[in-house]
Amino acid sequence: MTSMKKTATPLVVAAGGCMLAVSLHPLGARAQTTVTLPGLSIEDTADSTPMGERLLSASSPSATQRTAASLSSPDAASLFRNQPGVSTYSAGGLAALPVLNGMADDRVATVVDGVRIASGCPNHMNPALSFIDPDSVDTATAIAGITPVSMGGDSTGGTIDVERKDPQFARHGKVLVTGHVTGTYRSNGGGYGASGSLTVANDTFSLRYNASYAQAGDYEGGGDAGLVRSTSYLTYNHAVTFGVHKGNHLLALTFGQQDTPHEGFANQYMDMTNNRSTFVNGKYLGTFDWGELEARGYWQREDHAMDFLPDRAKTTHMPMNTNARMAGYSIKATIPLAEGQTLRLGSSFDHSGLNDWWPPVAGSMMMGPDTYHSINNGHRDRLGHFVEWEAAWTPRVTTLLGFRNDLVMMNTGPVSGYSSTMSMMNMANINAANAFNTTDRGRTDVNFDVTALVRWKPRRDLTIEGGYARKTRSPNLYERYAWGRSAMVTSMINWFGDGNGYVGNPDLKPEVANTASITADWHDPDGDRWDLKVQPYYTYTHDYINAYRIASAGQFYTLGFANHNAQSYGINGSGNYRLWQNARFGRGEIVANLNWVRGQDLTNGAGLYHQMPTNGSVTLNERWKNWSGRVEMTFVKAKDTVDWVRNEPRTPGYALLGLGGQYHWRYMTLDASIDNVLNQKYDLPLGGWALADYAATGSLRALPGMGRSFNVSLTASF
Repeated sequence: MTSMKKTATPLVVAAGGCMLAVSLHPLGARAQTTVTLPGLSIEDTADSTPMGERLLSASSPSATQRTAASLSSPDAASLFRNQPGVSTYSAGGLAALPVLNGMADDRVATVVDGVRIASGCPNHMNPALSFIDPDSVDTATAIAGITPVSMGGDSTGGTIDVERKDPQFARHGKVLVTGHVTGTYRSNGGGYGASGSLTVANDTFSLRYNASYAQAGDYEGGGDAGLVRSTSYLTYNHAVTFGVHKGNHLLALTFGQQDTPHEGFANQYMDMTNNRSTFVNGKYLGTFDWGELEARGYWQREDHAMDFLPDRAKTTHMPMNTNARMAGYSIKATIPLAEGQTLRLGSSFDHSGLNDWWPPVAGSMMMGPDTYHSINNGHRDRLGHFVEWEAAWTPRVTTLLGFRNDLVMMNTGPVSGYSSTMSMMNMANINAANAFNTTDRGRTDVNFDVTALVRWKPRRDLTIEGGYARKTRSPNLYERYAWGRSAMVTSMINWFGDGNGYVGNPDLKPEVANTASITADWHDPDGDRWDLKVQPYYTYTHDYINAYRIASAGQFYTLGFANHNAQSYGINGSGNYRLWQNARFGRGEIVANLNWVRGQDLTNGAGLYHQMPTNGSVTLNERWKNWSGRVEMTFVKAKDTVDWVRNEPRTPGYALLGLGGQYHWRYMTLDASIDNVLNQKYDLPLGGWALADYAATGSLRALPGMGRSFNVSLTASF
């Protein structure tokens, strides 16, 4: 899958033992020292790129959008801000979860360096995008709609795909040394960070080191919202990439580690008190007489701990630990057939193993005297195969047809609660554990996906792409195997931010989503003066995994997972228009997007959870010589349609003003911005409840958004 490349060569540096960086900028003087690998460089236009590699419904942030996102947040999910059909819901400051066309979290195939990384946490505190910092990202693509089967299975809502940059190499007989270093400061929360990279290479071998650091305290909400507790974070990232290039073959190996000593989660009952991830990724790209081959392999280990951070004002602790092990491979062959026809074949395997245990708390009658085993040697393995055929029948008509099969195998071992001694306090969990242990827990799902697309270019200024997809997603480990029944225990199983507790269901069926979508792209036939895209879509999901109420638990509920039927429909629109371009005033353009989605549970009549209300943005961009600037308005309608089963909060509408600018001088780049210029008070429509504030004050409110923040970064490149 291709996506928009950075317009610059990423450069890297280590300064005084501190690794710094954040944005990458062009170095024209160094362009002649680097080499683009033959057969591996791809132009990024929908007209020239194969349909299976770049759909009209795919979107990638521009260089201006990337800079603005990286300046405002160290979370890679922020790169997709203001992309059509894309929204995120707040978790920690480094761990926002993506939503595409109203489909959230596990329903979205989130791919980092070609790898589907499962969250190893009952609160999904370590999602895939949290394992890569924005400075390391080279390509970022969102497909809010129909996804080719070659992009993966086990998802119903679309695909988020981010990739690190391939290794750089010098020209023959030359040595390349290049890098950059960036420091960043954000006033709200006192956030600051640094990142950077350093590359040393000749024409055959390349070695790159990337590092980043970010930290912040709790942020202040807009207006009189005050302090928003459990929004602090601290994280370190290190990665080393070794590359070998020979002819039309590239091999890249990346070794890395992330350490997050703490990260607050304002809409959860728990905070992250430690998270360490160690990974190895391998990638091979090769061109042969018969076609192209891409092969990947990976291994990752996550050790994760949760408890309460001090700002919750808790008088006790509740340690919760998980460790996860993931490994897998993927192979894809691209084979040209007759003229204008391409066959893609592929295979993949993903293993995810998980242990989740909660140590006893000394002196607690509820949380002891034994260890609570939530998931014991659980595993979720997925074996997939696909075939995809693309055919250009005429210069104006192209079709794409794909079939995929995924075999998902799940199981877990016997479990136990905090105590095996019968009492009123422990009876529900003891009975639940006994019933769970006597049940046959192994499950195997045989899933099939189909994608059929056609692209038609009736005239030079119009391209239309539409089709149908059948997509399938199997439940995750917690949806099937969360077994506890007491209100306290079930409230620890929650990745929704809604304050409720959840009970798993081993008999859940896989979701099957049937989607019809069409994208119309009107554009300037002679250049890049204007572009307008409109994408309506409709999805009907059989056996949608949703929730039902089991019991009341104070202001919240104990909920169980069950299969319902559901539908989602909406429309995404985006466009840009060049206002001027001349020597005196430079280049000015206006960029806008508008999104509307509605989701309904057809079994209980409730709205689907995490449906973003009507929203959009309008940005005026100006570039003149070494200067650039932007003025941005973001609009969000009031959220009135909610999921009453989960007691989802209603939120008022709001509008936010943002300003930003950049100055580039030789090897230095200065970026500055102001977010929420008017310090507008607003609640996050997908943020859920501010449970950390509730724990500290006893007052329940929706999660407030961040107030005004002054942000600045300085980048030095060499």
